[in-house]
Amino acid sequence: MSEETQNTDVQEVETKKAAPAVSAQQENPEQFLKEFNWHNYEEGIDPIADSKLEEFEKLVAENFVDTLNDEVVDGTVINITDRDAIIDINAKSEGVISLNEFRYNPDLKVGDKVEVLIDVREDATGQLILSHRKARVIKAWDRVNAAHDTGEIVNGFVKCRTKGGMIVDVFGIEAFLPGSQIDVKPIRDYDAYVGKTMEFKVVKINHEFKNVVVSHKALIEADIEEQKKEIIGQLEKGQVLEGTVKNVTSYGVFVDLGGVDGLIHITDLSWSRINHPNEIVELDQKLNVVILDFDEAKTRIQLGLKQLKPHPWEALDKELKVGDKVKGKVVVIADYGAFIEVEEGVEGLIHVSEMSWSTHLRSAQDFVKVGDEVEAVILTLDREERKMSLGIKQSTPDPWTDITTKYPVGSKHSGIVRNFTNFGVFVELEEGIDGLIYISDLSWTKKIKHPSDFTNVGDTLNVIVLELDVEGRKLSLGHKQTEDNPWDKYEAEFGLGTKHTAKIGEIVDKGATIDFNEDIVAFVPSRHLEKEDGSKLKKGDEAEFQIIEFSKEFKRVVASHTALFREEEAKIVKQAAKKAASNSSEKTTLGDIDALADLKAKMEKGGK
Repeated sequence: MSEETQNTDVQEVETKKAAPAVSAQQENPEQFLKEFNWHNYEEGIDPIADSKLEEFEKLVAENFVDTLNDEVVDGTVINITDRDAIIDINAKSEGVISLNEFRYNPDLKVGDKVEVLIDVREDATGQLILSHRKARVIKAWDRVNAAHDTGEIVNGFVKCRTKGGMIVDVFGIEAFLPGSQIDVKPIRDYDAYVGKTMEFKVVKINHEFKNVVVSHKALIEADIEEQKKEIIGQLEKGQVLEGTVKNVTSYGVFVDLGGVDGLIHITDLSWSRINHPNEIVELDQKLNVVILDFDEAKTRIQLGLKQLKPHPWEALDKELKVGDKVKGKVVVIADYGAFIEVEEGVEGLIHVSEMSWSTHLRSAQDFVKVGDEVEAVILTLDREERKMSLGIKQSTPDPWTDITTKYPVGSKHSGIVRNFTNFGVFVELEEGIDGLIYISDLSWTKKIKHPSDFTNVGDTLNVIVLELDVEGRKLSLGHKQTEDNPWDKYEAEFGLGTKHTAKIGEIVDKGATIDFNEDIVAFVPSRHLEKEDGSKLKKGDEAEFQIIEFSKEFKRVVASHTALFREEEAKIVKQAAKKAASNSSEKTTLGDIDALADLKAKMEKGGK
């Protein structure tokens, strides 16, 4: 047999051998690929023709999953062990997923389709490791992003409460549901939503921090806005509607009118004054309200509750008049007075000047406090303006009625210092009777610059009534007049020409002062401080002084030391002149001339 014939036979044999394989491959390529002996092929035990190898690689590419790509693929559960689920993803080998990743699906069974991600292509044993959890996360993020872009409504499971809202499971991702986005109305019980499956809209995604924010409120707001416009379009001022108290704030009450909210301002809740709306209404309470005003553009509705009742002033007793006594409760206090509610919604003002007969300025809080029950007299009543002024001092007799009997001029009393002015002190003799002591009537001897130098607020002073003006309701009082004027006796003791010994106290402008006693402080002009030797007295020097001026009216005493020896010199001159006159017929002796010359020189020196 020739070599060519032998080669032909070998090729036929190889073709015959390969023919069944190709046939099986063509009939069931998936089964062929699964049963193909990869080990023998890799070791070269089962050689295969290049043309067949190309066809084989084509089958692999068409039927097997490329495990190099991080893509999510579908797999089929083909077996479940105690710990793992065996998944067929149409790869060279089956993959393994821990059953822990299927805790959310306890009903997992053979034949179920699941999404998987190839986590490890092959472990040490050549096993393909898959991840269902990672696949769910990737798919979930794809679905969440798509829902955010398209505005698709998604279902979510409310897992638990958290600070400021709720945690919602959306496609396996934990999303945040703010409390303000749960509903259009305020939520008081967050726990009522835990465990519920609700519809949401994905409103925000932070890709950097992998945060998702969802809203349930956004789904119903659009419908509510349309509903609001429809309801507001049917509203009329003065219309009475039934509503439900939705929210209570410090400034008012929000009422749900059946799809649209209105506000009752605190001032429109009651004709009486209230501190907080919760004194009138409570949450979820149903009540009738009246439409006061509304704004179609801004969908704002202003409601009223008190307007459903007649104004209290209209129901006020028609017989009530000025001079009548009424009882009421203090509801508001201001510096200038207090407001008294005499009937529900009817108030009168008691000005602070009508709380006491005293003219001394005080605060209303010194007389009453909020909640006090008081009796007052109606002073003015204007039903049209709905104003009333009251007084409580009128319930007691006016102390000025018999003022001339109780406080005649010259009578002595004691009073309490209430306040000062620059010119005097106000003293209260009794409630409603104040008098003024001028600063000049505080002391006989002391020079007072301000009343606070002499007394203090709250001190008790003895006074005497100096003047009484009944019509002007004014009393002029004196304090120093309660004692004898010490200057009466000082007028004789320190009269002109009297001599006293004392020390120089202080050197002041243009002279010095000396203290003869606690009342008498005399002034010594500079030229009267000169001593006989020509020097001057200094602070602390003790010397004799002569009074050269005394004024009881102005409390002024002026003294001189120099006048003492000047007076002696004047006497000598006077005596010499007298002697000269009596001896005019006789000649003047030499001794007389010398004596007069010496005295002249001495006086001239002193004059300088």
